[in-house]
Amino acid sequence: MPRCISRELKTLSVWVLTLTISGCIGTGGIAPQGQVLPADQLATDAAIREAARDARWPTRQWWQAYGDRQLDRWIDLAVQGSPSLAMAAARVRQAKAMAGVAEAAESLQVNGESTLKRHDWPTDQFYGPGELADTTTWDNNASLGLSYALDLWGRERNASERAVDLAHVSVAEARQAQLELQNNIVRAYIQFSLHYAQRDIVAATLHQQQQILDLAKKRLDGGIGTQFEVSQAQAPLPETHRQLDALDEAIALSRNQLAALAGKGPGAGAQLQRPTLALGAPLKLPSALPAELLGQRPDVVAGRWQVAAQARGIEVARAGFYPNVDLVGSLGYMATGGGALEFLTGKKLSYNVGPAITLPIFDGGRLRAQLGEAAAGYDIAVAHYNQTLVNALKGISDQLIRRQSLDKQQDFAAESEAAAQRTYDIAMVAFQRGLTDYLNVLNAQSLLFKQQQVQQQVQAARLSAHADLVTALGGGLEAVGAVECNEAAIFPPTLESPAKRSKDRSLQQLLHSSDKAQPKREQAPSPQC
Repeated sequence: MPRCISRELKTLSVWVLTLTISGCIGTGGIAPQGQVLPADQLATDAAIREAARDARWPTRQWWQAYGDRQLDRWIDLAVQGSPSLAMAAARVRQAKAMAGVAEAAESLQVNGESTLKRHDWPTDQFYGPGELADTTTWDNNASLGLSYALDLWGRERNASERAVDLAHVSVAEARQAQLELQNNIVRAYIQFSLHYAQRDIVAATLHQQQQILDLAKKRLDGGIGTQFEVSQAQAPLPETHRQLDALDEAIALSRNQLAALAGKGPGAGAQLQRPTLALGAPLKLPSALPAELLGQRPDVVAGRWQVAAQARGIEVARAGFYPNVDLVGSLGYMATGGGALEFLTGKKLSYNVGPAITLPIFDGGRLRAQLGEAAAGYDIAVAHYNQTLVNALKGISDQLIRRQSLDKQQDFAAESEAAAQRTYDIAMVAFQRGLTDYLNVLNAQSLLFKQQQVQQQVQAARLSAHADLVTALGGGLEAVGAVECNEAAIFPPTLESPAKRSKDRSLQQLLHSSDKAQPKREQAPSPQC
C-alpha cells in the first residue's frame, strides 16, 4: 500500500513540475481586444424602416422578377459553366480536404513497417574462420506502430474545428462569387436592353430627319422653301448614322460580355435575342433586417465564420504553452538468423507502450509570439466583420434611397418626354404649313431625342437598382428567422453545416472561450448560414 501511494505521489509530482515549468512561459496578458458589433442594435435610417413594412426576402431565383426567360436561361448557363465559379467550388473542396487533414490528427494513428535484411559474412581478418564466416543470416522484423494524441488541452480539437470553420468561410465566399456573377449578368443584360432601346430612338430620329429632308426638298421644288432649309435638314443625318453604328457596336460588345460572363466564347453570344425586361412590384425588406442579415449576406457570413476560426486559433496557440502528451506503442515480431521468413512462424514477439511527453521550457519567446499573432488575427477578423456589417447596411440604405429617387425621376422623365413629344408635334405641323422655319423643328426634335434617352436611362437604372438591392441583401436565400436560417441555401450536402457538428458550440461560446479576459460580447446567432 505505501508503495502504491509513493508511486501516485511521484506521478503527481511530475505533473505539478511540468505545469509549473509551463507556467514560466506565461501568456503575460496577451489577449485579443476586438469586440463584435451587435447587429440588432445598429441604427437604421428612414429608408430601411419604410421599406421593412412587409417582411419578405427575394426569392432564390430573384432575377425571374424581370420576366425574361432568356435571362433565366443565361444565368443558369453561367452558373454551370463559369470558370470563376469553378475556381470557387475548387476552393471549397480544397478547404474541406484540409479540414479532413486537421481532423485526422485527433484519431488513432497506426503505421506498419517491415524489413528483411540479409547478411553475407565473409572470411577475413575480422571474422576469421569463426561461426559466421562464409554464412548467411537474416535480420528481420515486422511491427505496427500506434500513436494517439490525448489532447488534454484541446489543441487538436480546436485545430480541426478551426479548419472546419475555414471550410465554411470558403463556402460563403463561393456563394458570394455566385451572387456577384448573377448580379454582373443581370446588369450587363440590362445594358444590353438599353442599347436596343436607344437604337430604336436613334432609328426613329433618323426616320424623322429623313422625312424632314424630303419635306424641305418638296418645299424647295414648290418654290416656298430655300436651299438653306434643305442644307439644314441634311446636316444631322451623318451624325445620326454614326450614333446607329456606335449602338450596333455596343450591342455586339454586350453579347460578347454576356458570353464571357457565362464562360462561353463570343459565338455563344450571337444567339442572344433582344431582351424583354419588365419589373413588377418593388422588393420589400424584412422588419428585423440587421439581425437577419447575419444569415443572409454571404460576405457577412464569411466574416462571422472567420471570427470563429480565429477564436479557435487562439485556443490552439494557448495550448502550446502546456505539455503535449501522446500515447505511443508498437507491436511486432523480430528474428535474427535463420531463414527469410522465420520470424513469421517464430514466437519472438516484442511490444512497447507508454506516454510521450513534449514539454516547452525555454523557446526564446516563440510561443508568446504565436499567441500574439493569433490574438491580432482575431482582432483583424473582428474589425473586418464589423466593417463588412456596416458596409452591408450602408449598401442596403444606399440602394433604397436610390430606388426611391429613381421612382420620382421616372415620373419626371415621363412628363418631360410627353411635353417634348407635344412640342415636336406642334413644330412639325407648323413647319408643314409654313408657319415656322426648320430651326424650331430641329430644336424640338433634339429635345425629344434627349428626353427619350433620359427616360430609357432612368428605366435601366431602376432595373439595375433592383439587382443591386437584392445583392446587398445577400441574394434570395428564403430566410426563416434571425437565429435560424436555411443552411441548405448556402451549404452543399457535401459539407457539414455547423448545426450537425458533433462538437457544436455557438459563436458566442467560441468568442468567450478564446480568452476569459475579453470584453463581454452580445448574444449573437451562430453563423449557420
